[in-house]
Amino acid sequence: MSVCPKFQEFEVEAFMSEFEQTVEYVFAESGVHPMKLSELIDTKEKQQTLLDTELNYPEVNGEKALRKSIADLYGEKDLDKVLVTVGASESNYILAQCLLEPGDHVAILQPTYRQFWGAAKNLGAEISSFKLVEERQWELDIRSLDEAVGPKTKVIALVNPNNPTGRALSEPEVAAIVSAARKCGAWLIADEVYAGAERQGDEETPSFYGRYEKCISVGSLSKAYGLPGLRLGWAIGPKEIIDKAWRHHEYVTISSTMLSNRLAREALSRETRPRILARTRKYIREGWPLVLEMVSKHCELLSVVPPDASAMCFLKYNVDIDSISLAKRLAKEKSILVVPGAYFGQESHIRFSFALPHKMLKEGLDRLIALLLEIRN
Repeated sequence: MSVCPKFQEFEVEAFMSEFEQTVEYVFAESGVHPMKLSELIDTKEKQQTLLDTELNYPEVNGEKALRKSIADLYGEKDLDKVLVTVGASESNYILAQCLLEPGDHVAILQPTYRQFWGAAKNLGAEISSFKLVEERQWELDIRSLDEAVGPKTKVIALVNPNNPTGRALSEPEVAAIVSAARKCGAWLIADEVYAGAERQGDEETPSFYGRYEKCISVGSLSKAYGLPGLRLGWAIGPKEIIDKAWRHHEYVTISSTMLSNRLAREALSRETRPRILARTRKYIREGWPLVLEMVSKHCELLSVVPPDASAMCFLKYNVDIDSISLAKRLAKEKSILVVPGAYFGQESHIRFSFALPHKMLKEGLDRLIALLLEIRN
C-alpha cells in the first residue's frame, strides 16, 4: 500500500493569510500597487460595454480573443497552446499534477516562491535545488545546476525574474538551463509573472518560451500588471500538455470568470498594455530610491542586491533573530507585514515590497528600522 506524503503547507501564503488583515501596512505582496477598475476601464464606452456583459461562463479554456492576446505576447499562432487559469497559481499547481508522479525527480531554482516546490513535494516527488548566489549578485551557480539535474530529472522549474530576489537570468544562464533540460529530456516550467516590471530600461525580460520544445511558460496579470484581484493567469506550451492541464483545470476551477476574461483582454490590448506597464515601472522606479536610501543610511543593519525586475526586494538584515520571529514581531509590534526569508529557503532575509505610494513606503521602512534597532540594542 502506498503512503501519502505528509502535507506540505504553502508557508508564504499561510503566513500572509494569518497576518495580512491584522496589520496597518502590507509590504508582503510581490506585485505593484493595485490598479483601480476606473484606471483600467477608463472611458464611458468601455464602462458601458462592461456593464452590458452577460455573466455566463466563458469558454472553459479562456475566451478565444483573450487566448489570442496571450499567444501574441509569445509570437505563438496556435491558440490551442494557451490555457487561461485562475491566476498563475492554478497553472503551476495543475502542471505539477499533470507532469509528476511519486518518485519523480524535480530540480528547482532556489531561493524561490515555493508553490511548485510544495506541490511537487505533496505529490511525492524527489526535489533537488540549483542556486542563485547572493555573494555574486544572485548569479546562477552553474555547478549546482549540473549537480541538481540528471538523467532521471522529470521537471526543471524556476521563476524568472526571480521571486524573491528580483534577479533576471542572463542569456548565458538561460542557455545553460535550456541545455540542461534538453540533455535529459526534462520538462522546463518557467514562471514569468514579473516580466514587464523591469527596474531599468524598457526591454521586457525575454521568455523561455520557444527556446525548447518541452518548455511551458506561465504568466499572470497579478504582478507586473497590478491586477491581482482579477485572479487571471495562463500557461502556454505544447498542445498535448496544455490539453492535459485543461482536464485538470476542469476539476479544480472549471473556468476563470467572464468578467476577468473581458478585463484581461482589455489589459492586454495594444492600447492599454503599454499604459499599464508604464504605470508599473513608474511605481518601481520611484519606490526603489527610498529603499536604497534607507539601506545606505543603515548599512550596519541592512544590505540588498538591487532587483532587475519586480516590485520587491530581498533585504538581508544583520541582527540576531530568525526571519520568522522578525516578521511576526514586525506584524505584532509595528503593524507591518513582510515575508520571512525562511519561507524561500534563505534565512536572515525578508521579502519587502516597494512599488507602493511614497507615504506608505516611507512609514514602513521607518518601522522596520525602528524594530531592527530595538533588537540590536
